[in-house]
Amino acid sequence: MSCPVKPARPPAAVPDRRAARLPARFILGYAVAVYLFFLAVLGYAAGFFADLGVPRGIDQGTRSSPAVALTVDAALLLLFAAQHTVMARPWFKRRWTRLVPEPAERATFVLAATAALALLLWCWQPVGGTLWHLSGPGADAVLAVYAAGWLIAISSTFGISHFDLFGLRQAWLHARGADYQPPPFTERGLYRRIRHPLMAGFVVLFWAAPTMTVGHVLFAAAATGYILLGITFEERDLKRSLGPDYQAYLARVPALIPTVHQENR
Repeated sequence: MSCPVKPARPPAAVPDRRAARLPARFILGYAVAVYLFFLAVLGYAAGFFADLGVPRGIDQGTRSSPAVALTVDAALLLLFAAQHTVMARPWFKRRWTRLVPEPAERATFVLAATAALALLLWCWQPVGGTLWHLSGPGADAVLAVYAAGWLIAISSTFGISHFDLFGLRQAWLHARGADYQPPPFTERGLYRRIRHPLMAGFVVLFWAAPTMTVGHVLFAAAATGYILLGITFEERDLKRSLGPDYQAYLARVPALIPTVHQENR
């Protein structure tokens, strides 16, 4: 999950010396390759959720029985959630950096997350049953909301540190021989209105569908539930690492939906 700041890095475990000997240029190239892979999968996902411009969308492809499709889809969603939850935890990072060089840790998380998303897109089983279907201007309006969701999500990553979020900054600093420091606490752009604009953008685009099927509802509901759960875990870590500054931010700024009071200040 994303946040306006990255928590202060806990004391690192003693790194594995074999991992530490990886050349800095290799780590930088690895981070760049992971980032390009991420962009490719993200571009496919944009078409997948809208059933536009990709070989298979969320409601397209060979149909299995509802029981098989729901089982496969639930397993894919569980795998994606487990990867994000476990690898984002500080205790996992402390152990993981014994094997993976610290400058490559974030890029490796991005690689694992992107691979889990790619697997979900590849193996997703459509489930029939239409809850609503819009055409003409109504469909165009919903697609505009869908595009706005992507715009909110992507632009929010530049409100913090886009290249730090995806592991490029860590590898670049390491290649230059500079010490890494996590981005400082900031409140700018969308983060002045809501604490998790990246997640808010995802919730919008998950539900903004001109045609909403049972399978699409399954994905949107499960993803939204995971986002709400993930925010709870993430903010617990942030309160512990950032202390009073984040506590005050938490009390002042809503999580996902701007308040009328805020807008009128």
